[in-house]
Amino acid sequence: MTVSLEHLHRCHFGVDLGAARTRVYVKGAGLVVDEPSVAAVNTKTGALIAVGELAERMTGRTPDYIRVVRPVSGGTVVDIDMAQRMLSHLLDDKLRRTLRRKPRLRAAACVPHDADPLAQRAATETLIGLGARRVELVDTLIAAAVGCGLPVEQPEATMILVCGAATTQVAVLSMGAIVTAQRIPVGGDAIDNAIVQHLRHQHELMLPSQSVRPLQLALSGNGLTTQGPESTEIHGRDVATGLARSVHVQTAAVREAIHTPLTAVLDGLGKVLRNCPPDLVADLADRGIMMVGGSALLPGLDQMLRTATGMPVHIAERPDTCAVRGLGEMIEGKISPLRLDPLAE
Repeated sequence: MTVSLEHLHRCHFGVDLGAARTRVYVKGAGLVVDEPSVAAVNTKTGALIAVGELAERMTGRTPDYIRVVRPVSGGTVVDIDMAQRMLSHLLDDKLRRTLRRKPRLRAAACVPHDADPLAQRAATETLIGLGARRVELVDTLIAAAVGCGLPVEQPEATMILVCGAATTQVAVLSMGAIVTAQRIPVGGDAIDNAIVQHLRHQHELMLPSQSVRPLQLALSGNGLTTQGPESTEIHGRDVATGLARSVHVQTAAVREAIHTPLTAVLDGLGKVLRNCPPDLVADLADRGIMMVGGSALLPGLDQMLRTATGMPVHIAERPDTCAVRGLGEMIEGKISPLRLDPLAE
């Protein structure tokens, strides 16, 4: 899956197909699409009704003949045809015509670390359906590290934690390559689900499916830390009566509820550190961990990692778009690889 920068320089656009959002970067135009990876379909006719933000707003509010689908799960395309149709509609007509006029249209796509051949094939087929003649696949970890400004091409360790909606990826990078990495099947959705289940079982309260992340609604600022508020008010629907109701939730109970999914993330992070050479671990003690991805913004998550590892933890500027911005920088030719010329004998 490793691709040379020279090949990426020839690409005309890059796509980051995430479980939560789809982002498209066009060479010379920048980030042109940043929409939810959602589509609404009429099951009677098969027609596509809406994509992106509008389709997401339909979730839980549609009649029986309209189905809201997510063609991407865990960073992997699970419905190629629907993903092609969704991407085609997210790109406006003018941009789509401009891309199709390219004689040999090339594309780049982010894929999760250690993606299996079927997942790579699905990403490739999706972009070929948009007219791409050739598709280059880039590891999400590399793209995200470049996008948040880490010196990945230098012979020193950098650690990155990509917090996605369905998965969390953690890696140590050096000299432009991945030294050791781990993909954990736990993401922001699992943390949200833990909060939802806690409210249902302990308070008999159901949150609306269309609500923004329950954790972000419930807590603000440093809400998941011991310095945060002791309790907060949550609005939802009573499980028994179906009527609207609000309850006061203890922050300590919320921290306990998300402990299980976060334990899996900490275990994966520890495994990466154990597999890392000692010299690079010494670098990480000073540099710390860089968090990227939409779930990196969950309140208090960085403090929890800081407490568990004893290492500095930083959140990238605009962490949700780091991967596609890194892909864009590679397409635009702004990244120069470390030259390793053989020594003359």
